[in-house]
Amino acid sequence: MAELQSGGGGGCCPPMDLFRSEPMQLVQIIIPIESAHLTVSYLGELGLLQFKDLNSEKSPFQRTYAAQIKKCAEMARKLRFFKEQMLKAGILSSVKSTTRADNNTDDLEVKLGDLEAELVEINANGDKLQRAYSELVEYKLVLQKAGEFFSSALTSAAAQQREMESQQTGEMTIETPLLTDKEMSADPSKQIKLGFIAGLVPREKSMSFERMLFRATRGNVFLRQAIVDEPVVDPVSGEKMEKNVFVVFYSGERAKNKILKICDAFGANRYPFNEEFDKQAQAISEVSGRLSELKTTIDAGLLHRGNLLQTIGDQFEQWNLLVKKEKSIYHTLNMLSLDVTKKCLVGEGWSPVFATKQIQDALERAAFDSNSQVGAIFQVLHTKESPPTYFRTNKFTSAFQEIVDAYGVAKYREANPGVFTIVTFPFLFAVMFGDWGHGICLLLATLVLIVREKKLASQKLDDITDMTFGGRYVILMMALFSIYTGLIYNEFFSVPFEIFSHSAYACRDLSCSEATTVGLIKVRDTYPFGVDPVWHGSRSELPFLNSLKMKMSILLGVAQMNLGIILSYFNATFFRIGVNIWCQFIPQIIFLNSLFGYLSLLIILKWITGSQADLYHVMIYMFLSPTDELGDNQLFPGQKTAQLVLLLLAFVSVPWMLLPKPFILKMQHQDRHQGQSYEPLQSTDESLQPDTNHDSHGHEEFEFSEVFVHQMIHTIEFVLGAVSNTASYLRLWALSLAHSELSSVFYEKVLLLAWGYNNILILIVGIIVFIFATVGVLLVMETLSAFLHALRLHWVEFQNKFYEGDGYKFSPFSFALLDDEDE
Repeated sequence: MAELQSGGGGGCCPPMDLFRSEPMQLVQIIIPIESAHLTVSYLGELGLLQFKDLNSEKSPFQRTYAAQIKKCAEMARKLRFFKEQMLKAGILSSVKSTTRADNNTDDLEVKLGDLEAELVEINANGDKLQRAYSELVEYKLVLQKAGEFFSSALTSAAAQQREMESQQTGEMTIETPLLTDKEMSADPSKQIKLGFIAGLVPREKSMSFERMLFRATRGNVFLRQAIVDEPVVDPVSGEKMEKNVFVVFYSGERAKNKILKICDAFGANRYPFNEEFDKQAQAISEVSGRLSELKTTIDAGLLHRGNLLQTIGDQFEQWNLLVKKEKSIYHTLNMLSLDVTKKCLVGEGWSPVFATKQIQDALERAAFDSNSQVGAIFQVLHTKESPPTYFRTNKFTSAFQEIVDAYGVAKYREANPGVFTIVTFPFLFAVMFGDWGHGICLLLATLVLIVREKKLASQKLDDITDMTFGGRYVILMMALFSIYTGLIYNEFFSVPFEIFSHSAYACRDLSCSEATTVGLIKVRDTYPFGVDPVWHGSRSELPFLNSLKMKMSILLGVAQMNLGIILSYFNATFFRIGVNIWCQFIPQIIFLNSLFGYLSLLIILKWITGSQADLYHVMIYMFLSPTDELGDNQLFPGQKTAQLVLLLLAFVSVPWMLLPKPFILKMQHQDRHQGQSYEPLQSTDESLQPDTNHDSHGHEEFEFSEVFVHQMIHTIEFVLGAVSNTASYLRLWALSLAHSELSSVFYEKVLLLAWGYNNILILIVGIIVFIFATVGVLLVMETLSAFLHALRLHWVEFQNKFYEGDGYKFSPFSFALLDDEDE
C-alpha cells in the first residue's frame, strides 16, 4: 500500500491519522467505450475508488456486459473442475509460474475448453478401463475360489465312490444305499440336472444374502461361500470393499430367476464359470494376460493425466486470478451507465481526496495504452450524500479499528475511538489480568505468531487460529500491559517478589510468629514501585487490595468517561453544532464531575493525606443530609460548602440537558425556512439529489414532539448511565480479584500441596495439573473473560458518550481484495 502513504490530496492530517476519517469526494468519470476495460483494470490495481451502481433498476441479465460475465463464470467453473481433479490427484498448484500465462481471455477460454474436453475424455477412458480391470480381478477370484469348490467336491465324490464299492462285497448295513448304481442309471430321463451361479457378494451383506436365498427357494438351494482375503474394488461403485465368492446350486428355471433377482438386489456381481478343469485353467490364463495388458494401459493413462494436471497446475493460479479480475472488471463495468451516444460509459464513485492525482494518472495511462483517441474525463461532483468512512490503517492498527467497527462504523469524519482504543483497551484488560508471569506467557505465544506472520499469512487457517492471528498485535499490547500491571500488583503466578527493593516492613520478633495476626512494623522507606510484597499472605491482604483496586477502578472509569464527553465536544466543534456544546457537552461534564469527579477527588485526597474518612458515608449523606456537619469525614476546609455547590450544579444540569436543545433546534429550523413557501427544484442529476437519511437538517418537516422525546430519552439515559456506568467499571476490581485468587488457589492447593508430599511422582503429577490449570483456566478462559469485559467497557461505557457509529465503510474496487473473497 505504498500509494496510500503518498497523500496527494488536501488535508492537514498526517498520512496515518486515525482520529478522523479521510476526506472523501464524489467523482464522475466519463470513459470512451474502447478504453473502458483497461481503465477499470488500472483503477482496480489502484484500489482507491468505490463505484456506485447507476443501473440498480436493471436485473443482472439486462446489463451491458451480462454475456461477458457469463463467459467468465463458465471459465471459473472449468477452473473449479481442474482444482477438484488436482486435489484428487494430490497435485498442488504452483504460486510462481515459470511460463507466461495468457492475458487474452478469448485465447484462455479456448484453451480451458480444450483442456477440459481432454481431461473429461481421459477420465471417461480411465473409468472404463478401471471398471474392466476390476471386473477381471473379480472374475479371476471367482475362477480360483469356485474352482476350489469343484475340485474339493470331485475329490470327496471319488472317495465316497470307492467306499461304496468296497462295501458292496460286504454285508448290508444301515448306511448301505437302497438303490444300486445300476438301478439308479436304469432311467436316464429321471436324473436331476443341477445348475449353478457363481459371483461375488459384499461381505457385510453375505448373511442376509444367504437367508434371503433360503427363504425364497424354501431351502431348495445349496450355497457355498469363500472369503476373499484382500478388499477388492467394486466395478460399479469404484469403492474398495470386502467381498465373498459364492456358488449357488439350484434346480429349475424358477429357482434360477429368483436367484438372479436376489443377486441384483444385493449388488452381487455374477460371472460365467465352467465346471471343466481344463477350461477353468484356460480362462484363468486368459484373464491374467488381459489383466496385465489393462494394468499397463491404465498406468500409461494415469501418467498422461498426471502430466496434463501438472501442466494445468503450473499456470492455475495465474489463470484463476485473471478470470477473477476479468469477472470483477465486467461486474464493475455493469455498474456504469451508457451515455446517449452509446460511445461512452459514465461512472460515479467515492474516492479519498488525496487519491485524485493517482486516479487521474491511471485514467491517462489507460487512454494511452488502449490507443484511445479521446481521454477519460474526471470531475468532482457536489452532493449532500454522506460519504463512506475510510481510515488508513496498517497491520498494527487494523485489529484495533476492527474492534471499534464491530460496534458500528464511524460516521463520516466523526472522532474515531480507535485511536484511544490502541492504549485503553489493552490497559483495561491488563487491570483485570494483572500478573507478569501470565503476561510473559501471553507475550511468548504472541511473539511466535508475529515472528511467523509471513508464513502464516500465506496459509489458510481455521477460524479460531485465523481470528487469533488477526489480533496478534492486540494480544501483544495486552501482554505488555499485563506485565506492567502485574509488576504493580507484584504477582508472578500469584507469588510476590522483592524486585525493586526489600520490603518496607519487618516482623516484630525474629520468629515472625505474629506476622499474620498482630501485624508488621515499618523499618525501611516505602516500596518504590507497586504493591509491597509483604502484603501478600498477610491478614490485611484482601481488605487492602480490595480497597486499592476498587478505588483505582472508579478513578479509571471516571477518567475514561470524561474522555468520551470531551470527544463529544471535539465532534460538536468539528461539525459546527454549537447547540451540542452548550446544551450537551457542558451540562454532561458538570453532572458527571459534580458527583463522580468529586468522588475521585476525595479518593486521591484520602490517599495523599492518609485520612480515615468514610467515603461511603460522605457520598450518601451528600444527598440525604447535605447541610449536616461532616465531622471526622472532612477531608479539606470548605468541603460542606463545596458539596452543596456541586449538588446544586448536578441538579441544574439535568433540566439544562433536557429543555433548551429542542427549543433551539425548533428556532433554527424556523429561521432557516422562514419565507420559503416553495421548495427548490431538485437537480435532474441523480448524483446531486440529497439523501435525507444522512441529512439531519433537510427539508423534511420538523417534528418538535419527536425531538423533545428523543432528547428526554438521551437525558434519562445519561443521568442513569452516569451511575450505572461508574458502577460498571467496578468489574475491573472484581475480575482482578478473581484472577488473583484463582492463581493463588492453583499455586497453593496444587503446586505447594504436591511439593509437600516429598514424592517425585506426586510432584510431577502436581506440576502437570498446575500447567494445564494455568493454561486452560487462567491463560485461555480468563483471557477471554477479561477481553470481553474490556470490550463492553469500551462499547457501552466509553463510546456511548460521543460515538454515533452510523456510517458505512469505504469499499473500493480493488484487485487486492479478490483473494479474500469467496468464489
